Amino acid sequence: MSDERPQSTRLPKEHIDWLVQPITRFIKVEAAAGGVLLFAAIISLSLANSQFSELFNNLWRVSIGVNVGQFELERSLHDWINDAVMTLFFFLIALELKRELVLGELRNPRLAMLSIAAAIGGMLFPAAIYLLFQYGETGQHGWGTVMATDTAFVIGCLALLGKRLPKSLRVFMLSLAVVDDIGAIIVVALGYGSQISWFAIALALMGLIAVKVMAYLGIRSIALFFIVGSLVWLAIDESGIHATLTGVILGLMTPTKKWVSDHHLHSIMNTVVAYPPGDHWSGDTPDRKALKTAEAAAREALSPVERLEMMLHPWVGFVVMPLFALANAGISFSGVQFTSPLAIAILFSFVIGKPLGIFLFSWAAIQLRIAILPDSLNWRMIIGAGMLAGIGFTMALFIANLAFNSSQMNEIKLGIFSASVFSALSGFIFLRYFAIDGDHQNEQSPRSTH
Repeated sequence: MSDERPQSTRLPKEHIDWLVQPITRFIKVEAAAGGVLLFAAIISLSLANSQFSELFNNLWRVSIGVNVGQFELERSLHDWINDAVMTLFFFLIALELKRELVLGELRNPRLAMLSIAAAIGGMLFPAAIYLLFQYGETGQHGWGTVMATDTAFVIGCLALLGKRLPKSLRVFMLSLAVVDDIGAIIVVALGYGSQISWFAIALALMGLIAVKVMAYLGIRSIALFFIVGSLVWLAIDESGIHATLTGVILGLMTPTKKWVSDHHLHSIMNTVVAYPPGDHWSGDTPDRKALKTAEAAAREALSPVERLEMMLHPWVGFVVMPLFALANAGISFSGVQFTSPLAIAILFSFVIGKPLGIFLFSWAAIQLRIAILPDSLNWRMIIGAGMLAGIGFTMALFIANLAFNSSQMNEIKLGIFSASVFSALSGFIFLRYFAIDGDHQNEQSPRSTH
């Protein structure tokens, strides 16, 4: 009898479930995206240094677009990936930040300020170190390359440490990475855009107002919002500001309030349950209508932020980011100078600037009493997290493509890869052997300044 009730509440199984369910479980593991991203980067590196390198590089130069009369929208496959497809990545990043700030553990302003202060330090210090190396040189304009952290790789490294890590460290790192990704895309929009078109900006603002009005009126069609969002993307793309900023703005505008409350959902579900079993669920009948209402209620019991995040996360983690890595990670080691000034500047910026900036700004925020350090964290964990934050892969490559010309890119990629590998190894080892074990001893630290 104990087995009957649980079975009666489950959906019936089909043969395809034996394939789908393991894949679903795999997708739910966020760190798996880091493994797929790494695999895509290795493939890109391998092809760029193989006999197929010319064919591989020419693939991304293929021009794709639409020309209708005076209207022309055409760019290379590489640019479509970096300018359009990556907008989904930044949209998801903004959704994650808003969920944490409104619905998650960062609702406490002083707890949120720890991640925000750390992210600011983790952007300013690497940029300052980079300029120290490159001021007055040809690579000076590329300071934005060293500002952001790769979320997927960092979460992947944390996952390797298992349950030994406190949840608060994962939240801290995720929030830090999201904040500095958004900071980096704002830098991209303002620092690496072209000549500003105020008319296009006005059109984009009108589109954003339309999105706000649609949400106010209660329109819940994702397809309709996608169409309007695409028009906003086109306007921002024409404005001279980098179009991926569209994803950040729309993500932060997404509502966090659910349409159907928990109480209302239970009332609707109880109405459906009250109908007796039988063959009366088809046709235009009251019970059929109640069933369709229950379907809509179950969907709308989640806020738009949560629904979109659940829907987009697997696509971004397993399609968008690997595709970006394939298009951007290829570096030919032929003729590359491993002691190139640009590569060294990027390496030192990430490896030294990130942990130093994150630690000092976190410490300062707590000393000034604008932030608090959770009891489960210690300062060695903050240092280890700062070392992992030196993994800049995705965003670093993204900004580098805007800041540098093609003749410099191999040196830049070498610096990014070297810094990412060193940061991943050093951060993992430090957390595993010097930070986590010490936490079990209830280490007292400046957290007493709460």
